Amino acid sequence: MSGRHTGSMHSHTVEGTDPQLYVGVHDPEQDAGLRPVLLLHGFSSSSKLNWEDTGWLAALLEAGRRVITVDLPGHGRSGAPEDRDSYSPSRIRADLLQIAFDAGVRPLQEGDPSSGLDIIGYSLGSRLAWEFGATQPEIVHRLVLGGPNIADPLAAFDLVAAQRYLADGTPIEDESTAGLLKMAMLLPSNNIFALLSLVEAIKAEPYDPAEAVPHMPMLLVAGDQDERASTMPQLAELGIKAGSMAEQLVLPGRTHTNAITSRAFKQGAIDFLGV
Repeated sequence: MSGRHTGSMHSHTVEGTDPQLYVGVHDPEQDAGLRPVLLLHGFSSSSKLNWEDTGWLAALLEAGRRVITVDLPGHGRSGAPEDRDSYSPSRIRADLLQIAFDAGVRPLQEGDPSSGLDIIGYSLGSRLAWEFGATQPEIVHRLVLGGPNIADPLAAFDLVAAQRYLADGTPIEDESTAGLLKMAMLLPSNNIFALLSLVEAIKAEPYDPAEAVPHMPMLLVAGDQDERASTMPQLAELGIKAGSMAEQLVLPGRTHTNAITSRAFKQGAIDFLGV
């Protein structure tokens, strides 16, 4: 892999608490002179699983991009705060803004291609990227949203059923809840109770993409076998109605699970952000 990893554990104090987020800052050997790229992983994943192991980090570094990775609270190498507020989407967005500034991101300035920030998000990361772009237009240049959905799948997660299953093995009737919990429990690095706090916090802040729409250009990407992303055209339409450019890329034969490994996805994102 080209580039050197300069990431380390950073603690950020935003609104008085320390979420203990693990942040990685990766510099390319040959800098293309473009703004950094922030990568946001999905639920129960991590920056290593989503972006390093799948070749994304290597591909972006090879393209000369500086890359910022972060593990969401309770995920990967990040800590698991006890307070639920640390897991709320609005709090996470505030932390992401602090992370961007700490990494040297500057407001967008016309004629300066190194100013601002590009974001690539996958699944839950797409939701966070959409909202971050809508609320921070002064620093976000372009968005790539992988596996996007007009509704957050975690909003329908049956917390009570999950808690009963963890307590005494009571079967979970809802297939989506059972699948998400099983996926979360497969990774030893995950703090399962922290992830349930994340679900609870997300339920408290429902996702309504029409409420705040990003105005910067965006690329929406999903596999044609990804049922969760079947509403991707509706998200694109929201962007177009708001006056932004919204391109769509459909990956043949790919599902929500394996779309992230697609070479076409990587190349499409790199080309889209390389302006």
